[in-house]
Amino acid sequence: MSILPQHKCLTRSPTHVPNYHHLCLRRLVICSATTTKSKTKPAQLVTEPRLVNPPTSVTPIAPPVLNDRSLQSTWSHRIWVATGCTTVLISLAKAIVAAADSHIWLQPILAGYIGYILADLGSGVYHWGIDNFGDASTPIFGAQIEAFQGHHKWPWTITRRQFANNLHALARAVTFCVLPIDLAFNDPTIHAFVSVCSGCIMFSQQFHAWAHGTKSKLPPLVVAMQDVGLLVSRAQHAAHHRPPYNNNYCIVSGVWNEFLDQQKVFEALEMILYFQLGVRPRSWSEPTSDWTEEVEAPSQVTVQ
Repeated sequence: MSILPQHKCLTRSPTHVPNYHHLCLRRLVICSATTTKSKTKPAQLVTEPRLVNPPTSVTPIAPPVLNDRSLQSTWSHRIWVATGCTTVLISLAKAIVAAADSHIWLQPILAGYIGYILADLGSGVYHWGIDNFGDASTPIFGAQIEAFQGHHKWPWTITRRQFANNLHALARAVTFCVLPIDLAFNDPTIHAFVSVCSGCIMFSQQFHAWAHGTKSKLPPLVVAMQDVGLLVSRAQHAAHHRPPYNNNYCIVSGVWNEFLDQQKVFEALEMILYFQLGVRPRSWSEPTSDWTEEVEAPSQVTVQ
């Protein structure tokens, strides 16, 4: 196709268009075309049939029920919790015996206190990480990520989990970390720190469950420890389950929560990760139904 030359008033500035500009402009938009026969045949479009997989349908996760097997302990869970407790108790016993033999008590007591404080910080960092990054397909941590992120939708399920079911994953990690220390060291200060820190980390999920419990149903000693701040309180942890869902991550004593939230420590870490790795935390998104707590219904108390 060829476009023929147009009227020469096309070259004029619009400000110099004479009175017959309407006619001129009309002629501008008229073009004549001549078609020439192509010597070569145009390339034919060839379509190849291709199988397209239909979009995968997402099956909604069914809400848990009281006697759901996923909330019950297995023998494997119980063995791991027993093993974890044994390694922690061995470390604690070695700390006490070595301190008694050397008549040195101040350093082990201070080390134990530091272990208790750092366990709370560690629980907050870990909780923040698995709340905001990864999903069920993440290697190693996928199951815990799925459980913690689902916990926001059904927080009451943690009070329905049996003891070993709730603790077994952390007990397994504690076993692998503490057992070599039990075998390699006899220093009372080291064992005081390790036993208290690892014990608090292993039982942090139980402290977490108590923070979701009803005061009238909790043991009086637990309520007293929550009230004096030795364990994370119910009121403090309840703030974590309210918008914007990005605070009060620590679940041992909660002593670090105020400092971390006021200084925006986790927000700073999120910015660093985003600018360095391009990873966007989950808490930056507008809360969806995954974050919104679903109230326990009577139909969820027994198997449907």
